[in-house]
Amino acid sequence: MPAIPSLRPPTPPPNPMGAAPARPTESMGSFAELLGEKVSEVNQMQLTADDNVHQLLTGGDVNEAEVLTSVQKADLAFRMLLQVRNKLMEAYREVQQIQI
Repeated sequence: MPAIPSLRPPTPPPNPMGAAPARPTESMGSFAELLGEKVSEVNQMQLTADDNVHQLLTGGDVNEAEVLTSVQKADLAFRMLLQVRNKLMEAYREVQQIQI
């Protein structure tokens, strides 16, 4: 029967960002900027979906499947944005309740 090799503690996975720990830099921007960009993207999706529906209803040259897809994508993005907002509000309320 072969010998069982000795057990060693697991090694931590390598840092995917390199040797230096990840820290915010100027190029990363702030969380508020990121959130604002995402709100703008969701708004643009909504406007595109509305435009596609308008073109479909007025007899424009647009594919029904593309209209349905754009409406569903805009709806899903909006729902996700609402969930992010809800989580942020929940975290804010928890921070407010912390007693110093």
